[in-house]
Amino acid sequence: LPRVKENFETNVPGLYIVGELGGMGLVANAFEQGRQCVEGIIGESERGANGLLDLVIVGCGPAGLSASLTAQEGGLRFVTLEKEDLGGTVRHYPRKKLVMTRPVKVPGYGRLPVREVSKEELIELWETIAGTAGLQVTTGVTVSAVEPVAPHHFRVTAGAQVHESRRVILAIGRRGVPRKLGVPGEEGAAHVSYSLREPEAYSDDRILVVGGGDSAVEAALALAEQPGNEVRVSYRRNAFSRIKPGNHERIQAAMASGAVEVLWSTTPAQVHRDRVSLAGEERGRFD
Repeated sequence: LPRVKENFETNVPGLYIVGELGGMGLVANAFEQGRQCVEGIIGESERGANGLLDLVIVGCGPAGLSASLTAQEGGLRFVTLEKEDLGGTVRHYPRKKLVMTRPVKVPGYGRLPVREVSKEELIELWETIAGTAGLQVTTGVTVSAVEPVAPHHFRVTAGAQVHESRRVILAIGRRGVPRKLGVPGEEGAAHVSYSLREPEAYSDDRILVVGGGDSAVEAALALAEQPGNEVRVSYRRNAFSRIKPGNHERIQAAMASGAVEVLWSTTPAQVHRDRVSLAGEERGRFD
């Protein structure tokens, strides 16, 4: 994880990191980081000069959206750039995944009193908030470079667009560089995926989910609900120790019913066309 100051500024003056990239993956906390970061920038006396923007925000997931709304409310000259669409990484969560575990204050909108909301409901709510606020987000553009030109002067390249700004906030999440297994046969394999957006696309299949965190457990549970699937989980430890209580109860029930089988203390050793070789206590192969 990158090192940042209390105001979310990195060791490069004028460059800030908020949200998942800085280790804050929870939606409510990312929202709060985006707001606090921009409020600190608004409190600074220096604003854009010589035609420079005050701020470029890269990414419009929870942290980027909150930062953008706060910047607009504070009268900053800014642009928000998102390579996909409003919602960022959250759009890649599994269908109907529950997100946000406590109420949050949305700049320029008010307090959202919800404690749990589905991914689809949250994205719809964000779109409503952005529309109500008249927030302009440039979507479908990928930022390829953030170059320091001079102290508090950055050149941000996004496709054919070039933006000159005094400050830059990176709220890009970490999905752009998925964590890979690093085993033979993985690269370029059409049957290897690093995210699960539509569990309904899988049925009557044999599936191995690798990992033991909330994302892996939720993916395994969602896949096990689809007709005809045979789902196993490969986890390098001998017990789940860092998942939410609700997920722990659900995976235990799925294991007891035979809907999901967990291969404890294993790691993938090689990916083949029709099977995966495992290393560990239950080493062998999974077809």
